[in-house]
Amino acid sequence: MILEIPESEIKSRQQTFFETLQKKECDAAVLFSVTDIFYLTGFHFRPSERPIALIIDPKGIFSLLVPRMEREHAHRYAVIEETHEYPEYPGKTHPMKYMANILEDRNFKNLRVGVDAEGYASAKGYTGPHLTTICSFKETKSLKGVVEQQRYIKSHNEIELIRESARWGNLAHTLLVKYTVPGEREIEAESRSTNEATRAMFDTLGAGYRPYGSPAHAFYRGQIGEHSAFPHSQNQNAMFKTGYNVVSQAASDVWGYKSELERTMFIGEVSKTQENFFRHMHEAQEIAFRTIRPGLPACRIEEEVQKYFRENKLLDYAKHHSGHSMGLLNHEAPFFDLGDQTILEPGMVFSIEPGLYVEGIGAFRHSDTIVVTDKGMEMITYYPRDLESLII
Repeated sequence: MILEIPESEIKSRQQTFFETLQKKECDAAVLFSVTDIFYLTGFHFRPSERPIALIIDPKGIFSLLVPRMEREHAHRYAVIEETHEYPEYPGKTHPMKYMANILEDRNFKNLRVGVDAEGYASAKGYTGPHLTTICSFKETKSLKGVVEQQRYIKSHNEIELIRESARWGNLAHTLLVKYTVPGEREIEAESRSTNEATRAMFDTLGAGYRPYGSPAHAFYRGQIGEHSAFPHSQNQNAMFKTGYNVVSQAASDVWGYKSELERTMFIGEVSKTQENFFRHMHEAQEIAFRTIRPGLPACRIEEEVQKYFRENKLLDYAKHHSGHSMGLLNHEAPFFDLGDQTILEPGMVFSIEPGLYVEGIGAFRHSDTIVVTDKGMEMITYYPRDLESLII
């Protein structure tokens, strides 16, 4: 059982990234993205007003700039060769001034430097200058999205972590169904199922398990009855009633890696109208499954789903594309969208979630996590998808 990415794989990621830098005619790089820093170093941190940056010099040496409070944390977990620190933010000397001194000492002013952003950014009270206003480089090149593209194709270890995520998401979902009872409220069902699944996860996986996110959890986020027609609703503390359709979601994080499981279910009974929309949604998802194969552009999957919706006069009920990649984030590129020409390759991991949203009735959406294979796709999530199994 794999519960983390080994150091050897992280070093391989660094080598791949450094080779990409050279192809893009960059001598060095500075990255601020929390997710990309974790991907390239194994250092998972909580972003705040205190800037953290990853520096890659022309020799391929990876180093971190961190606040003093994160120094020991970085030493223990980050796969890097050097750590630079500053006392605190805002401090008598701004952290970006420390950054400028580090880059000046390494002669970055005479280098072509790739950056993923103009500077550090945070909604938690941070203000500070852009990198290029405190550092003079020979040339600045944008690396926005470069590491995300490197993350498109998952390794065997990454896929195993996503599989482990799906196993515990499945348990949390099973418990959510158990506690979805007419007269009870969504918050109670969510909290009981999440707590029980998390306890089981900790007991089974032991001390070696680090979520780097949320352990096993399941929820409805307000998609109860008519209110489920809002695709990204928020918890309403709604009461379950017989005849409601509900849209669930369950997952877990394993060393930061995620899966996605969603189901449309019916409490006690299902009307003919509900059944009709459910079966259309189910068939749209089946069409997506049958279409996926390596070599196709991502947009082809959405084209086939929309063709079905169009033929059955359902386009007015469809409000979003049919899926997205996932891994360290629950939504990543590429997307099953009409505007995405990315070619599918084995090892890419996606959600498949075409949905229909009917005002006055509710939502109809399953979401399953799949991995693209050499010949098609393989399902990672496995909770039942048929109507009869989803009347609770």
